[in-house]
Amino acid sequence: MKKFVEKKLARDARRLLKRTQPEIIGITGSVGKSSAKQAVAAVLGGKFRVGASPKNFNTELGLPLAILELPNGGHSVWRWLKIFKKAAWRSVFPRKDYPKVLVLEMAADHPGDIAYLTSIAPPKIGVVTAVGESHAEFFGSVENVAKEKQTLIQKLPKEGQAVLNRDEERVWQMKERSKAQVIGFGFHEEADVRALDVSMRHVLEADGGCGMAFKITAGGATVPVFLPGVIGKQSVYAALAAAAVGLAKGMNLVEISDGLAKYEPPPGRMRCLGGIKRTLLIDDTYNASPKSARAALETLRDLPIEEGKQKFAVLGDMLELGPVSVSGHEEIGKMAAEIGLGCLVLVGERMGDAKKAALAAGMPADKIFHFSKTEDAGRFVQERMHQGDIVLAKGSRGMHMECVVKELMAEPLRAAELLVEAHE
Repeated sequence: MKKFVEKKLARDARRLLKRTQPEIIGITGSVGKSSAKQAVAAVLGGKFRVGASPKNFNTELGLPLAILELPNGGHSVWRWLKIFKKAAWRSVFPRKDYPKVLVLEMAADHPGDIAYLTSIAPPKIGVVTAVGESHAEFFGSVENVAKEKQTLIQKLPKEGQAVLNRDEERVWQMKERSKAQVIGFGFHEEADVRALDVSMRHVLEADGGCGMAFKITAGGATVPVFLPGVIGKQSVYAALAAAAVGLAKGMNLVEISDGLAKYEPPPGRMRCLGGIKRTLLIDDTYNASPKSARAALETLRDLPIEEGKQKFAVLGDMLELGPVSVSGHEEIGKMAAEIGLGCLVLVGERMGDAKKAALAAGMPADKIFHFSKTEDAGRFVQERMHQGDIVLAKGSRGMHMECVVKELMAEPLRAAELLVEAHE
């Protein structure tokens, strides 16, 4: 049944694209896809009629739905029948103001996924954010993950643009397989679009009061940028990728900076929220891999904090890691021990490996707490946290770590608006 639904929607999506001829920007990567998509849409939205895939519509089912601008039918047969009817109609009679530019996430859970998605929506511009251990269970190795992501770049036409993370060797090497013009972004001194003078700002306010301030330089020009409501290096990468796409589309850096000022971080991606007791929450609960967990812990480490206050890391199991599961959890446990946490709270069976590694790395046992249920971890942190503390929550989607954030946020009535579960 699922395959029938996918094929039916793919056929209608192809027909719609053939009639409307939008320029397609495809974005893939082990981490950072959604943030990059939001940033690209924010930048291009100031100059073009832009559409972007909603939520996490980035799979064999989600991508056609994003193109057709239709919701997921879930488990309702009647809802799917209505969706099929609308899809058939829209593919033949598209709306007159259909987007001129489509920004689409393209996920890869299994080998061949990117080739299939690009066969539905052939991109002119391709963005690769990063390559990591996500879904290694289905690919066997990180190298195989990189080969899958590389498919997006190989599919680009000669007149297209490949936007690649210059700081990641596995990503940057993809330039050798591209016929398109290559644009590198990152912190590397040879990056075409580069970030300078990066700083994090945060105050203990109801909305988290935080953001990233930095400069973007490209082609001899430099502009200041501030991304509100989000924290960490990954958000800067999203902005740089968006700037590279904007430049490829003929925009200047001032227009790009203005667009980034309208950027709204997706839920659960290093988003700052005000916590109870005047604390700061860092909500990174959308998903987790060793790569993204390292980045989150580095951000937590680098955040300034008042003397006498504590930093909490609440970490849930990282799923679908296959052969690198044990080593990946051990690595995160060791890193957590090294960054000077006041309290490490672990959730799930796999985090037992992280606990052992943290203890072996010298973290005192009375600073490590292990729970089997996410809700118990949230209540535990609520009891122990005090004014001025900072709490990072992170874990794989299946762990529902947003429950911890909901337990701790100052405005729980806004959970449906701000947390990831309501946006899936």
